Amino acid sequence: MLPWVEKLGYELPQFDFRVNAVTSMSADIHKYGFGLKGSSVVLYRSNDIRKYQIFAYSEWPGGLFGSPGLAGTRPGGNIASSWAALMSMGEDGYMHIAKQLMDATNKLKSSIREIKGLCIVGNEDHMPCFAIASKDQDLDILALADVMESQGWKMERQQLPDSIHCTILPHHVPHMDKFLGSLRQAADTVRGNKALSKKGTAGVYGMVAKIPDKAVVDDFLVQFFTEVYTVK
Repeated sequence: MLPWVEKLGYELPQFDFRVNAVTSMSADIHKYGFGLKGSSVVLYRSNDIRKYQIFAYSEWPGGLFGSPGLAGTRPGGNIASSWAALMSMGEDGYMHIAKQLMDATNKLKSSIREIKGLCIVGNEDHMPCFAIASKDQDLDILALADVMESQGWKMERQQLPDSIHCTILPHHVPHMDKFLGSLRQAADTVRGNKALSKKGTAGVYGMVAKIPDKAVVDDFLVQFFTEVYTVK
Protein backbone atom coordinates (compact mmCIF):
# COMPACT_ATOMS: atom_id res chain seq x y z
CA MET A 1 0.00 0.00 0.00
CA LEU A 2 2.85 2.42 0.69
CA PRO A 3 3.49 3.37 -2.97
CA TRP A 4 -0.19 4.15 -3.53
CA VAL A 5 -0.55 6.02 -0.24
CA GLU A 6 2.45 8.13 -1.18
CA LYS A 7 0.92 8.91 -4.58
CA LEU A 8 -2.29 9.98 -2.82
CA GLY A 9 -0.27 12.79 -1.26
CA TYR A 10 0.33 11.45 2.24
CA GLU A 11 3.67 12.46 3.72
CA LEU A 12 5.67 9.43 4.74
CA PRO A 13 9.37 8.65 5.13
CA GLN A 14 11.14 7.05 2.21
CA PHE A 15 11.04 3.28 2.53
CA ASP A 16 12.32 1.76 -0.72
CA PHE A 17 15.55 1.64 -2.71
CA ARG A 18 15.74 5.43 -2.57
CA VAL A 19 17.20 4.76 0.90
CA ASN A 20 20.79 3.59 0.49
CA ALA A 21 20.62 1.25 3.49
CA VAL A 22 17.66 -0.69 2.03
CA THR A 23 19.01 -3.78 0.28
CA SER A 24 15.79 -5.81 -0.07
CA MET A 25 12.02 -5.38 0.07
CA SER A 26 9.21 -7.89 0.45
CA ALA A 27 5.56 -7.69 -0.54
CA ASP A 28 2.75 -10.08 0.35
CA ILE A 29 0.66 -10.05 -2.82
CA HIS A 30 -2.11 -11.97 -1.06
CA LYS A 31 -2.83 -8.98 1.20
CA TYR A 32 -3.29 -5.58 -0.39
CA GLY A 33 -2.28 -7.00 -3.75
CA PHE A 34 -5.50 -9.10 -3.59
CA GLY A 35 -3.86 -12.26 -4.89
CA LEU A 36 -4.21 -15.77 -3.48
CA LYS A 37 -2.97 -16.61 0.01
CA GLY A 38 0.68 -17.59 0.03
CA SER A 39 1.76 -15.21 -2.73
CA SER A 40 4.79 -13.13 -1.80
CA VAL A 41 7.61 -11.35 -3.61
CA VAL A 42 11.09 -10.35 -2.49
CA LEU A 43 13.09 -7.70 -4.39
CA TYR A 44 16.82 -7.08 -4.09
CA ARG A 45 18.84 -3.98 -4.80
CA SER A 46 21.28 -5.94 -6.97
CA ASN A 47 22.04 -9.34 -8.45
CA ASP A 48 25.07 -9.57 -6.17
CA ILE A 49 22.76 -9.64 -3.16
CA ARG A 50 20.12 -11.88 -4.76
CA LYS A 51 22.60 -14.65 -5.52
CA TYR A 52 22.81 -15.53 -1.81
CA GLN A 53 19.18 -16.65 -1.95
CA ILE A 54 19.86 -19.24 -4.67
CA PHE A 55 20.57 -22.82 -3.63
CA ALA A 56 22.71 -25.04 -5.85
CA TYR A 57 23.83 -28.68 -5.44
CA SER A 58 25.89 -30.32 -8.18
CA GLU A 59 26.36 -33.77 -6.55
CA TRP A 60 22.74 -34.93 -6.43
CA PRO A 61 22.34 -38.33 -8.16
CA GLY A 62 19.23 -36.97 -9.87
CA GLY A 63 21.24 -34.38 -11.74
CA LEU A 64 22.33 -30.81 -11.29
CA PHE A 65 19.95 -29.10 -8.85
CA GLY A 66 19.28 -25.43 -8.41
CA SER A 67 16.47 -23.48 -6.77
CA PRO A 68 15.91 -19.71 -6.55
CA GLY A 69 14.52 -20.01 -3.01
CA LEU A 70 14.08 -22.22 0.03
CA ALA A 71 11.09 -23.99 -1.50
CA GLY A 72 12.25 -26.46 -4.13
CA THR A 73 8.83 -27.07 -5.65
CA ARG A 74 6.41 -24.17 -5.75
CA PRO A 75 2.78 -24.06 -6.95
CA GLY A 76 2.59 -22.19 -10.24
CA GLY A 77 -1.08 -21.38 -9.64
CA ASN A 78 -0.28 -18.86 -6.93
CA ILE A 79 2.25 -17.10 -9.14
CA ALA A 80 -0.18 -16.98 -12.08
CA SER A 81 -3.05 -15.73 -9.93
CA SER A 82 -0.90 -12.98 -8.45
CA TRP A 83 0.16 -11.82 -11.89
CA ALA A 84 -3.48 -11.87 -13.01
CA ALA A 85 -4.52 -9.81 -9.95
CA LEU A 86 -1.80 -7.21 -10.57
CA MET A 87 -2.66 -6.91 -14.27
CA SER A 88 -6.41 -6.82 -13.61
CA MET A 89 -6.26 -4.20 -10.88
CA GLY A 90 -3.70 -1.97 -12.54
CA GLU A 91 -2.47 1.31 -11.07
CA ASP A 92 -5.91 2.93 -11.28
CA GLY A 93 -7.51 0.05 -9.39
CA TYR A 94 -4.96 0.09 -6.60
CA MET A 95 -5.14 3.88 -6.31
CA HIS A 96 -8.94 3.74 -6.03
CA ILE A 97 -8.82 1.14 -3.26
CA ALA A 98 -5.98 2.94 -1.47
CA LYS A 99 -8.05 6.12 -1.28
CA GLN A 100 -11.14 4.21 -0.14
CA LEU A 101 -9.23 2.42 2.60
CA MET A 102 -7.30 5.46 3.81
CA ASP A 103 -10.54 7.47 4.04
CA ALA A 104 -12.11 4.62 6.01
CA THR A 105 -9.05 4.32 8.26
CA ASN A 106 -9.02 8.03 9.04
CA LYS A 107 -12.71 7.94 9.95
CA LEU A 108 -12.26 4.90 12.20
CA LYS A 109 -9.24 6.34 14.01
CA SER A 110 -10.92 9.69 14.55
CA SER A 111 -14.07 8.04 15.94
CA ILE A 112 -12.14 5.62 18.17
CA ARG A 113 -10.19 8.49 19.73
CA GLU A 114 -13.54 9.93 20.84
CA ILE A 115 -14.47 6.78 22.78
CA LYS A 116 -13.70 7.30 26.46
CA GLY A 117 -10.64 5.32 27.54
CA LEU A 118 -9.48 4.24 24.07
CA CYS A 119 -6.53 5.51 22.03
CA ILE A 120 -4.63 4.73 18.85
CA VAL A 121 -1.10 3.38 19.26
CA GLY A 122 1.39 5.71 17.58
CA ASN A 123 0.86 8.79 15.44
CA GLU A 124 1.60 7.43 11.98
CA ASP A 125 -1.03 7.89 9.27
CA HIS A 126 0.66 6.00 6.47
CA MET A 127 -1.26 2.75 6.21
CA PRO A 128 -4.83 1.37 6.46
CA CYS A 129 -3.87 -0.52 9.60
CA PHE A 130 -3.52 0.53 13.23
CA ALA A 131 -3.79 -0.70 16.81
CA ILE A 132 -6.32 0.24 19.49
CA ALA A 133 -5.13 0.42 23.10
CA SER A 134 -6.56 1.56 26.41
CA LYS A 135 -5.43 4.68 28.25
CA ASP A 136 -7.72 3.89 31.19
CA GLN A 137 -6.50 1.37 33.79
CA ASP A 138 -10.15 0.47 34.43
CA LEU A 139 -10.69 -0.55 30.80
CA ASP A 140 -8.97 -3.82 29.85
CA ILE A 141 -8.47 -3.76 26.07
CA LEU A 142 -8.21 -7.56 25.89
CA ALA A 143 -11.47 -7.94 27.81
CA LEU A 144 -12.96 -5.51 25.31
CA ALA A 145 -11.79 -7.81 22.52
CA ASP A 146 -13.57 -10.73 24.22
CA VAL A 147 -16.80 -8.74 24.46
CA MET A 148 -16.52 -7.74 20.79
CA GLU A 149 -16.11 -11.36 19.77
CA SER A 150 -19.19 -12.29 21.79
CA GLN A 151 -21.04 -9.84 19.53
CA GLY A 152 -19.79 -11.57 16.39
CA TRP A 153 -16.67 -9.56 15.54
CA LYS A 154 -13.31 -11.26 14.97
CA MET A 155 -10.58 -9.42 16.88
CA GLU A 156 -6.80 -9.67 16.49
CA ARG A 157 -5.04 -9.30 19.83
CA GLN A 158 -1.51 -7.96 20.34
CA GLN A 159 0.79 -7.57 23.30
CA LEU A 160 3.67 -5.28 24.33
CA PRO A 161 1.55 -3.22 24.67
CA ASP A 162 -1.81 -4.96 24.95
CA SER A 163 -3.85 -3.79 21.99
CA ILE A 164 -6.21 -4.75 19.19
CA HIS A 165 -4.80 -4.87 15.67
CA CYS A 166 -6.97 -3.61 12.81
CA THR A 167 -6.17 -4.16 9.14
CA ILE A 168 -8.78 -2.36 7.03
CA LEU A 169 -9.83 -4.09 3.80
CA PRO A 170 -12.54 -3.25 1.24
CA HIS A 171 -15.11 -5.63 2.74
CA HIS A 172 -14.82 -3.82 6.08
CA VAL A 173 -15.87 -0.42 4.72
CA PRO A 174 -19.67 -1.00 4.62
CA HIS A 175 -19.63 -2.14 8.27
CA MET A 176 -17.66 0.71 9.88
CA ASP A 177 -20.59 2.38 11.61
CA LYS A 178 -21.84 -0.92 13.03
CA PHE A 179 -18.33 -1.75 14.24
CA LEU A 180 -17.95 1.61 15.96
CA GLY A 181 -21.32 1.17 17.66
CA SER A 182 -20.29 -2.24 18.98
CA LEU A 183 -16.95 -0.84 20.12
CA ARG A 184 -18.61 1.95 22.12
CA GLN A 185 -20.98 -0.55 23.73
CA ALA A 186 -18.13 -2.95 24.54
CA ALA A 187 -16.08 -0.15 26.12
CA ASP A 188 -19.02 0.77 28.35
CA THR A 189 -19.44 -2.90 29.32
CA VAL A 190 -15.79 -3.45 30.19
CA ARG A 191 -15.02 -0.13 31.88
CA GLY A 192 -14.71 -0.77 35.63
CA ASN A 193 -15.63 -4.46 35.33
CA LYS A 194 -12.49 -6.16 36.69
CA ALA A 195 -14.13 -9.60 36.57
CA LEU A 196 -13.99 -9.60 32.75
CA SER A 197 -10.18 -9.35 32.90
CA LYS A 198 -10.03 -12.75 34.57
CA LYS A 199 -12.08 -14.57 31.94
CA GLY A 200 -11.56 -15.73 28.38
CA THR A 201 -8.59 -14.62 26.34
CA ALA A 202 -8.05 -11.60 28.58
CA GLY A 203 -7.46 -13.95 31.51
CA VAL A 204 -4.97 -16.04 29.50
CA TYR A 205 -2.94 -13.02 28.40
CA GLY A 206 -3.09 -11.62 31.93
CA MET A 207 -1.69 -14.86 33.33
CA VAL A 208 1.06 -15.03 30.69
CA ALA A 209 2.10 -11.44 31.43
CA LYS A 210 2.84 -12.43 35.04
CA ILE A 211 5.29 -15.20 34.03
CA PRO A 212 8.79 -13.62 34.26
CA ASP A 213 10.55 -16.27 32.16
CA LYS A 214 8.92 -16.19 28.70
CA ALA A 215 10.88 -19.31 27.73
CA VAL A 216 8.32 -21.21 29.79
CA VAL A 217 5.58 -19.83 27.54
CA ASP A 218 7.59 -20.72 24.43
CA ASP A 219 7.91 -24.31 25.67
CA PHE A 220 4.17 -24.45 26.28
CA LEU A 221 3.43 -23.25 22.73
CA VAL A 222 5.79 -25.85 21.27
CA GLN A 223 4.11 -28.58 23.32
CA PHE A 224 0.68 -27.33 22.27
CA PHE A 225 1.47 -27.62 18.56
CA THR A 226 3.18 -30.97 19.14
CA GLU A 227 -0.11 -32.26 20.54
CA VAL A 228 -2.11 -30.72 17.69
CA TYR A 229 -0.02 -32.56 15.07
CA THR A 230 0.21 -35.86 16.93
CA VAL A 231 -1.73 -38.69 15.28
CA LYS A 232 -3.72 -40.64 17.85
